[in-house]
Amino acid sequence: MSKINPIVQFLIVLTLSLGFAFLLHITVLNAEGLPQYDNLIGLSYLVNSILAAIIFIALYIFRGKLKNQIGFLFMGGSFLKFIFFFLLFYPAYKMDGEMSRLEFAAFFIPYGISLVIETVFTAKMLKKLY
Repeated sequence: MSKINPIVQFLIVLTLSLGFAFLLHITVLNAEGLPQYDNLIGLSYLVNSILAAIIFIALYIFRGKLKNQIGFLFMGGSFLKFIFFFLLFYPAYKMDGEMSRLEFAAFFIPYGISLVIETVFTAKMLKKLY
């Protein structure tokens, strides 16, 4: 039985996890009588998933050549996500002068989930290198 490619495995786990989280997130918003698709929630889940995929695929591709710098590249990926946050989301969230808990959650729930998945898969990858 052949093993599933780690990139494919990562993409499956990321997609299923963020998809489930998104459905749960909008279900909770609906149950609370709050707007489901406000605060750029769809864009947030999409951007976080795309960036997580790009970052992990890049780490995986360069794992052999740059194995001693993987940690720095990983942190650079997190920095890239924050750049996207401040360029795409922060201006819209601060338009009214404050960032609400709903706005914060709309970005940082998918950010946190993708970060945990990236961390687990990167740690597995590094474990196999040494």
